[in-house]
Amino acid sequence: MFLSDFMIPVVFIIIIVYGLLNHVNVYDTFIKGAKDGFRIVVEIMPTLIGLMLAVGILRASGFLDALTKALTPLMEHVGFPSELVPIAIMRTISSSATTGLILDLFKTFGPDSLVGRMTSIMMGCTETIFYTMSIYFMTVKIKKTRYTLTGALIATLTGIIASVILTYKVFGY
Repeated sequence: MFLSDFMIPVVFIIIIVYGLLNHVNVYDTFIKGAKDGFRIVVEIMPTLIGLMLAVGILRASGFLDALTKALTPLMEHVGFPSELVPIAIMRTISSSATTGLILDLFKTFGPDSLVGRMTSIMMGCTETIFYTMSIYFMTVKIKKTRYTLTGALIATLTGIIASVILTYKVFGY
């Protein structure tokens, strides 16, 4: 605990000392970096607002609940808990929205349940595709994504399948 309390200040001091030893105007460089960071935030803000709005609409409209009910027979047939359908969908869009869903799931089933363990593994095997693509590609001004979306969706589906297999193999449900 002692080490972790001092880690961030120590890193700041190391950066400042390194800059001074290399004759860098640390303060001006910091201000320039802060301006660039603020400019990037302003540029990506519409995308972030759009993503948050889409997530809010999906959660509030009941679409995720209706989709879960519709897919329940198929999901039970393949051994995938239907309660994880909203998490699998939201994970592609927003990590923070998914975290909210996961906390609700943990309250209902517990983190050590089949659903809780599968969710935890799924979070480690998947990525927030649309958020990542929109933010990073917009920041570096990539307009043609080619096969990125297709590859990312295939990788996420593979991660979801792997989370199911790993949960059953490791925990023996």
